[in-house]
Amino acid sequence: MKKSLKIIIVGIHIGLLGGLSSCETALSPDPTSVITNASFWKTEDDANGALTGLYVKLRSLANLNLFIWGEARSEVMEWGRLSGTLDYDRYYNNTLNPTSAGPTWQTIYSAINDCNLILQYVPGISFASEQSRNTIIAQAYTARAFLYFVLARTWGEVPIRTEPLEGYSPDDIHKARASLVDVFQLIKQDIQTAESLYADNSFPGGSRNYWTKPGLYALKADVYLWTGKKLDGGETDFNVAIEACNQVGQADVALLPNFGDLFKYDNKNNKEIIMAIGNKEFEVGNNYFYNMYSARLPNDLDPITGEVIGQTSGGVVWTVTDLVKDQFTDEDTRKDASFIEWQSETFYPTLIVKGRGVLISGVRYFTSDFIVYRYADVLLMKAEAKNAIGQNPEEEINQIRQRAFQTNFEDYRFVNGSPSANDDAILKERLLELVFEGKRWWDLNRFDKAFEIVPSLQSRQQDRYLEYFPISEQVLSLEPMVKQTAGY
Repeated sequence: MKKSLKIIIVGIHIGLLGGLSSCETALSPDPTSVITNASFWKTEDDANGALTGLYVKLRSLANLNLFIWGEARSEVMEWGRLSGTLDYDRYYNNTLNPTSAGPTWQTIYSAINDCNLILQYVPGISFASEQSRNTIIAQAYTARAFLYFVLARTWGEVPIRTEPLEGYSPDDIHKARASLVDVFQLIKQDIQTAESLYADNSFPGGSRNYWTKPGLYALKADVYLWTGKKLDGGETDFNVAIEACNQVGQADVALLPNFGDLFKYDNKNNKEIIMAIGNKEFEVGNNYFYNMYSARLPNDLDPITGEVIGQTSGGVVWTVTDLVKDQFTDEDTRKDASFIEWQSETFYPTLIVKGRGVLISGVRYFTSDFIVYRYADVLLMKAEAKNAIGQNPEEEINQIRQRAFQTNFEDYRFVNGSPSANDDAILKERLLELVFEGKRWWDLNRFDKAFEIVPSLQSRQQDRYLEYFPISEQVLSLEPMVKQTAGY
């Protein structure tokens, strides 16, 4: 009991330090804690407790924010018409501004601070096994690289903090935005360091809810694909991305035969999953799928259908657009596994079923895992990188389509075309395969297609600053060295 209490208190202390990216004031003395960093970082249990605290913060990010940053501004979502908008319309209508800017980056920097604390203190702790210590350090480096990758894709230039915030010195807290080159240099350095620390290319203990070497390779492919296209990394970076995808393929991964089985609540940690942020019923609140599913069942709905839907206390705040729905053919098994339209005289919502969690005694709990990377995503990244250097992406795309179309596959077999036509096919395939998984906005920006495809941006081709989120007035008031993104 004492050990658990100790971990909780330190977790709170760390979270406060990470979240308060300002907070130097003459009115408040430096905070004190019964448990300080000096007394906490002593044992292997302390290190594991800190790592658990980091994953708790990743789960908090995955409950909503990662979807908002990675997909909400794309062409995927629209108002559900059965409830209010919860101000989510500012995302799909692309009306963000410094006053209404969406989730701030403070939650990410709080998690980064946890990474920095682990990297600062765990190397000095005595472990029963050197590899156990290295694995914790590797996960912290991987998580930090992932978090900075989220920051860079969402806001562009961002402050770099690699030392833990353990006091309230303005020199430590106040940082200007670093260049994208410097941010990605840090990301790639962290990936390289983590790669040298993992024991092997496996999933220790069978769990895919933690960063592992296969997860690191998936992240590496994603990062180098991004810099290959967005930072003029070119062929060199594309080749690194391809090799990273190959390394993932050598791990214990495979496409599941049935697409719908991927998202079943009792099939978590299946072989297609590479890294997923875990959720469990009764352990944490609902995630973002909660507002994509109806709570208001019509009177004329039959009892069997009512039980399938299940009662919640939310509503369809937003749902999938016709623009996206119409791109699925009836032969595509991904269609019914992603969304479904119930036919009723008084009830016509489109329900997002891909992350609908679990039904317990007629009540639905939206506690599906947030999938960061799965093998289909990696295959499509490999196809994209191969196409960028003039190689044929047929093999990877057709693996995806064969699973999607089953006996109708020959009617949908992909045939290599021009690089431009292939890119269009890959981008569409990523939509059909990964919709609602927090990928689409970043995909559109990597392919430079957001202003062509997203309806609310089609008349704003000149406003390229909209590729990034604005920095909120709250952050600007707390961090005086940070300047607003030009255009906002």
